[in-house]
Amino acid sequence: MKPRIFDPHRREVLAGLLGGLGASAAGLMTGGAVPPVTAQLALQARLATLALRPGQPPTPIWELAAVSHTRGVHLKRGDRCEVVFRNDLPVPLAPVWYGLNGPAAADPLRGRAPTAPDATETSIISIPNAGTLLTDFRLFEDGLKQPARPLPIIAEETSRIAVDRDEVLLIEEWRLRPDGTALPPGRDPKDTTPLYTINGQTSCELSAAANERLRLRFINGSQRSVLAIKLENHDVRVMALDGQPAEPFPARNGALVLAPGARADAFVDAATLAPFLLHDGKEARPIGNLTISGTMERRAPLLPPQPLPANALPDQLDLRGALRFDVALGAPDTGWARPANFSTSSAPAFRARSGRTVVLTLKNPAPITTVFHLHGHPFRLLDKLDDGWKPYWLDTLAIEPGQTQRIAFAATSPGRWLIESVVTDWAAPRLVRWYAVE
Repeated sequence: MKPRIFDPHRREVLAGLLGGLGASAAGLMTGGAVPPVTAQLALQARLATLALRPGQPPTPIWELAAVSHTRGVHLKRGDRCEVVFRNDLPVPLAPVWYGLNGPAAADPLRGRAPTAPDATETSIISIPNAGTLLTDFRLFEDGLKQPARPLPIIAEETSRIAVDRDEVLLIEEWRLRPDGTALPPGRDPKDTTPLYTINGQTSCELSAAANERLRLRFINGSQRSVLAIKLENHDVRVMALDGQPAEPFPARNGALVLAPGARADAFVDAATLAPFLLHDGKEARPIGNLTISGTMERRAPLLPPQPLPANALPDQLDLRGALRFDVALGAPDTGWARPANFSTSSAPAFRARSGRTVVLTLKNPAPITTVFHLHGHPFRLLDKLDDGWKPYWLDTLAIEPGQTQRIAFAATSPGRWLIESVVTDWAAPRLVRWYAVE
């Protein structure tokens, strides 16, 4: 087995040293003042249970939980957050963040060892952007004894958003054995039954007043399945994807299609009783309801929503002068490895100079859909003719069998970053490579 931790980049060594020092010592070494900590977050890896079978004993699972955050974790754009992580599970683990872009993102495979069982570690992270984030243990799934629940993290905008309520809808998939236990991903799901939940419930009931404007943060917290979630009889207006504001647009037929790990913020004006329908590519099933209780009186009718505040991403990408690379997802003998065997001494998928535009041609040679995730940078999905891009940013993309997609991003965060590839099969391994911005 290859060693996991070795040969970090010079910038990463310095960042690791400063992260382990106190604020005053770090300030002395860098010659400047260190920004103060403005938020604190206590995370815990722990045993848990979920009631997945009515009338039956609860199912044992693992979870990443936020201690003392009973109504979800809410940080703010611009926060400098002290994260205290306690591992009360029997295998080494570390939270892996999705949507936390920039050099301060904590990535345990790039030089930091995961936290040992019965141990606590403290780190500092910066929240450069507002948006819907996700953190979980998916890079450590080879060692999981139980499936583990992810944790949504909300990075709020610094200005008020014109909605009445803000709700997270975390969709998860499970594979249940006949005895009621759940199978972790990456194992053969033979003799298991698929089951889906929203916010840990097999039927999610969301109540709202008529005329109430809801911000619904849909998160596909599943590990392998591309899922479509639909709210019947409502205009579902997409406002952000993968934690980045988009040009608002209506979801086709009120449905959102999300790859594993993908997020979508949508505005909905509650109007009438309506079911939530979930489609896993095989069948549609009801998974909850929006119920109406009373009417919200307004002095003026609701106007179409304005775009969310921008996250300082570039308005334009220089496609003509871009660096271009081909990446075959999960192809044998191309450097892909399970996270447990990952090594930055392997050849990178590509290298780019900081400040350049990068265009990746992503090829899926597999006979089933493959999911691609880019750490460190959001990207634009290019049009087929490579003459423009879709009006939104992504960090996760599902690519159909045998198909090719092109994406572009501005390489603004120096360092070594991961890319992930996993086919949409419960038994399939998650694979990783790395790329460098220098």
